[in-house]
Amino acid sequence: MTRSVLSSLGAIGLLSAAVWSVGALAPPAAAAAAAAKPAKAAPKAEKKDEPAKPALVATFGDWNVFVGEAGKGRICYTLAQPKTREPKNLTRDPGYAFISDRPAEGVRNEVSFIMGFDVAGGAGAADAKADPKAGEKPAAKSDAKAKASAAAAAPIALVDETSFEMLPKGGNLWVKNAAKEGALIAEMRKGAKLVIKAASLRGHQSIDTYSLTGFAQALDRLQKECPGK
Repeated sequence: MTRSVLSSLGAIGLLSAAVWSVGALAPPAAAAAAAAKPAKAAPKAEKKDEPAKPALVATFGDWNVFVGEAGKGRICYTLAQPKTREPKNLTRDPGYAFISDRPAEGVRNEVSFIMGFDVAGGAGAADAKADPKAGEKPAAKSDAKAKASAAAAAPIALVDETSFEMLPKGGNLWVKNAAKEGALIAEMRKGAKLVIKAASLRGHQSIDTYSLTGFAQALDRLQKECPGK
């Protein structure tokens, strides 16, 4: 069973959570500009009840803690964005790191990452399409998949000198061996930086580096907001 099936953010989506979270961190000027725009007329039809958007409850160093409601109950997560992304000239969407708890489903300290591009080697990568370069004919789907799998190294997470193999699913990463999530969390608590290495479907290597300043305190607050049963 893949980590994506067990995702504690599945009900609201990793990308949606990231968008809400970054919106919550928007500076006052941006918020004021948004408020100044004319409001759209409310639709006449009644909307169904929607889950409350996650709320920022604390910030520790480079990590922010959010609490919300999704699915069967409360969801808590700590989120950070990379301090650096290499190579700088590589086009991709924003990246995020998540550690989440969902007590109602027995999910605790689940680690996941948004890379901002479809990662080679995953179940979802096989269905993603890579555009051919100028002057090239599109490769057969099976050929493109085989070449990407052969050329791309498996994505990994590195905390100082300790590495953990990751499982890609489309543009997301999960710890391949769920039994090692606790070990990764423990290394992140005492480490200085977290490095995520992954390749795109074209074989371009991407390196995201996260600061772990404040991570231990953020995780403690997360567990306080979503205590285990």
